[in-house]
Amino acid sequence: MGNYLKKKSLIYPLVTFRILFGGLMAYSAWRFVDNGWIEKLFFEPDFFFKYYGFHWVSYMGDAWMYPLYGIMIASAIGIAIGFFYRLNTILFFLTFSYTELLDATNYLNHHYLVGIFALFLIFLPAHRAVSLDSRFGLVKGSETVPSWCIDVIKIQIIIVYTCAGIAKLNSDWLIHGMPLSIWLPEHTDIPILGYFFSLSGMGLFMSWAGALYDLSIGYLLLWRPTRLIAYSLVVIFHLLTYLLFNIGLFPFIMITSNMIFFSGKWHKRFYSWLSLDSASGSRHFVPRFSRPLIGAFVVFLFIQAILPFRHHLYEGDVLWTEEGYRFSWRVMLVEKVGLTTFYVKDRATGRSSEILNCDYLTTFQEKQMSIQPDFILQFAEYLSEHYVKEYGFVDPVVTADAHVALNTRTSKRLFSPEQDLLSLEDDFKHKDWIILAER
Repeated sequence: MGNYLKKKSLIYPLVTFRILFGGLMAYSAWRFVDNGWIEKLFFEPDFFFKYYGFHWVSYMGDAWMYPLYGIMIASAIGIAIGFFYRLNTILFFLTFSYTELLDATNYLNHHYLVGIFALFLIFLPAHRAVSLDSRFGLVKGSETVPSWCIDVIKIQIIIVYTCAGIAKLNSDWLIHGMPLSIWLPEHTDIPILGYFFSLSGMGLFMSWAGALYDLSIGYLLLWRPTRLIAYSLVVIFHLLTYLLFNIGLFPFIMITSNMIFFSGKWHKRFYSWLSLDSASGSRHFVPRFSRPLIGAFVVFLFIQAILPFRHHLYEGDVLWTEEGYRFSWRVMLVEKVGLTTFYVKDRATGRSSEILNCDYLTTFQEKQMSIQPDFILQFAEYLSEHYVKEYGFVDPVVTADAHVALNTRTSKRLFSPEQDLLSLEDDFKHKDWIILAER
């Protein structure tokens, strides 16, 4: 272990990662501004759903969101060009994390990955070459870094792919080809490819291909003899998913981040061609790191490796109960729809009301809430507080009739419609009030 920590590598794969990550993040944040998504996601809702333990994250108000995204864009550009790099990585991580924590219904796997990458970059010396910081002498330039600074990103990427592949080893995916058998026929209008999507069994074939890809691609990228072929598969696979599915910039995040698997010499040739390979200052200076920081990376990656499997601690199908679902790289595994009708009754007066969800939630929030038990509890609590404050309810009871359909199955009740939701607590314990469904 000690010898490994002393091992050095050329910095340029890390430099490429920094430049492409910063550029993509600046573009991503700009898309939120340009497409009006800030208004849709933050201005329109009256209520925000929270991750467990993060209810304290409060909304600053509409007036702050555009300046916040301005800071996010500027800091992402700062990361890309390596100018006041450390400050900008911290600013980007904080602003991005804040917007993600505001409403948990906006959770996406690649947003989680972006947060992890941004956190890593705060501590990694990706600005020691091909940066304005090194050019202007704000930091000592270096052509090399400890190898682990590059390897931690590789390991994180491999964890993402491997866990995504393992998550696909279920009967719906491997036997029934679900949900791809539902989604692919919707794209038969695409020239050439559309014909194949209409063929019987194509959903099952692509399900198997996707599982094999996820389970193997990280390791094929690690091995030099298969690296170029593997990266070609990365480009083809992710461009195809971008063409077929509305998954934002995730394909491009994976295409660009996977370039870190190529050797330092491979990256350096590109910068030499652009006359950008000079690490101003001491070219042989190697940044030093404290053992506690290295230990923190090890612990973090260990947690990343085991966290996706926490659903085994709960009873039932994770796709149904959603217990242990998030932060587990379960990518495109489910077609799930729900319809939940809430009722509020005052025990003291007997008054009752049936809730129109659209009076309080956006269409997207309602869709997400209706299939996720913890969100249902949060909304029930909100309704209780709202009816106490606005309508004078003294002793409210909130019940709901929730029907959910998973991967084309007949919809079933998620829990008893007689269940008082206010008597339940949202925590990490098993939600034994959910009616388990068989696959």
